[in-house]
This record gives sequence, structure tokens and C-alpha cells, in this order.
Amino acid sequence: MATIETAQNRNRPIGVFDSGLGGLTALKEIRAILPEEDLVYFGDTGRVPYGSRSRETICRYAEQDMRFLLSESACKAVVVACGTVSANALEQLKRHYTVPIIGVIEPAVEAAVRSSKNGKIGVIATPSSIASGAYTRALLAQDQSLSVTSAACSLFVPLVENGFIDPDDPIPTLTAERYLAPIRDAGVDTLILGCTHYPLLKPIIQRVLPHVALIDTGMEAAHRLSILLKEEALSCDGNSCGKGTTQFFVSDEPQDFAQAAARFLGLHPNAQFPIVRRVNIEAY
Repeated sequence: MATIETAQNRNRPIGVFDSGLGGLTALKEIRAILPEEDLVYFGDTGRVPYGSRSRETICRYAEQDMRFLLSESACKAVVVACGTVSANALEQLKRHYTVPIIGVIEPAVEAAVRSSKNGKIGVIATPSSIASGAYTRALLAQDQSLSVTSAACSLFVPLVENGFIDPDDPIPTLTAERYLAPIRDAGVDTLILGCTHYPLLKPIIQRVLPHVALIDTGMEAAHRLSILLKEEALSCDGNSCGKGTTQFFVSDEPQDFAQAAARFLGLHPNAQFPIVRRVNIEAY
């Protein structure tokens, strides 16, 4: 029989954070896999993007984001739905906090290794993530014989956040063709979308690389979260646990976030978006 403490832990929400909107693609996958769980999302919209910041700054921001989630909601697990934070600050967060923390790199890397047939894997991510070498190290730790080709795609995040995601729009298409040329030339058969913004560009990326398997980091992190919750006896098991609610917090203008978030989550334009609350993240 579960202890009272275990039952209380199960009733706590899952925290998800990102530098802005991209983590909503991971949130969407978590909601699909774990519909009964309560979720708390924090988007650091006032300080986006993280991808061009120094490692020191990224680590400081990540610590504040974690402190907010744990002080606000006492989350039972946290998903770092940000490739940049996962690449630069995940190990630091795991040392500082006892709550289970899942990043987006390890699950995506394992999925890419399973997917690849020719041992040639590509990675696209923010400049900071690529510079950290985290994806390459993780891939080679799985298999030293792998050939890894990386490309920093600094314009992808602002394109997505400003709504330039239409497959017929020449702006994101030409940008993708420029960024993905070395990936194509290297003959990779599997590409890790190393930023949670990038799934919004998946149709464009797939058109440029029609025969390449695309690994969605948010989707893989959601699957890893489901496994972890079961292993740690933290998952809702059909009893009166979570209610499937989602709370949204941001560090900048809530209204701007709500309008863009509906697009990220695939909601109807006229759908009523939940209340979004603004947080003074510098206070944490």
C-alpha cells in the first residue's frame, strides 16, 4: 500500500520550463501521453533567447527558473524543455535539486541512435547548444563509430516565435536550405531537432531533407518522463490524482504569450486560452 507521502507526491504537478515558447511543443507531447497529470509551464519570455547567452548566464537563468517552479508548485518532476539549458546547465541543476529532472538531450540521442541505419547523425540547435558539444559527446558515448554533423541555426527560434512557419513561405524555406546544406552533404539519415522550437519547422525541414528521419526532442523527453514517473511511483494511476490542468507563467507580457502559445499547441484561433500569469523571475 502506498504511503501517505507517496500519495502526496503523486498529487503534485509536473513542471516544464523553457526560455520562451519552444517548450510548449514538449508540453503538448506530455499532455498527449499523460492526460491526467497536472502541469505547470514557465516560459522566460522576458529573457529569450537563451541560445546566444554565455554558459554562466544560462546556468543562472536555469537556477531561477527551477527555484520558481519548486517554490510555486512543489513539482514532483521537472522537464527542462530547452535544448540550450539541457546542454549547458542540466548537470548543475541535478546536483542542486533532489527532484527528478529530465532534459531533452539524452532521450533524443538514444532515439537517434536507434533510428540511424548508416551511423551518420545530424544535430541542429542554437549556437550555444552546438558550441557546448553536448549532443556530440552524448552521441559518441553511445557509439564511438558514429559520424556526427552539427549546425547552429540561430535564426530558427526568432522565425518560429514570429510566426514564420508556413511551408510555402520562402523566408523560412531559404533559411532552412542554407542551414541544412552541410547536413545534407554529410549524408546523414537521422537528424536531431535539438531545440524545442524546431518541430514547428518540421514540414519545412522534411522538405529540404526528404529521406532523413527527424527526432523531436520534446516528444522523446515526454516518453522518458512517462517511464520515470512509473519507475519512481510518481505517476497518476487512474485514481483521484491529477485533474489534467495546466498553469502558465511567463516573465513578460502574458497576452503576447497567449496568442503565440495557441499556435504552438495547435489550438483553434478562437479557442479560449487559460489564464497566463506574469512572474518577476529575477526575484528567485
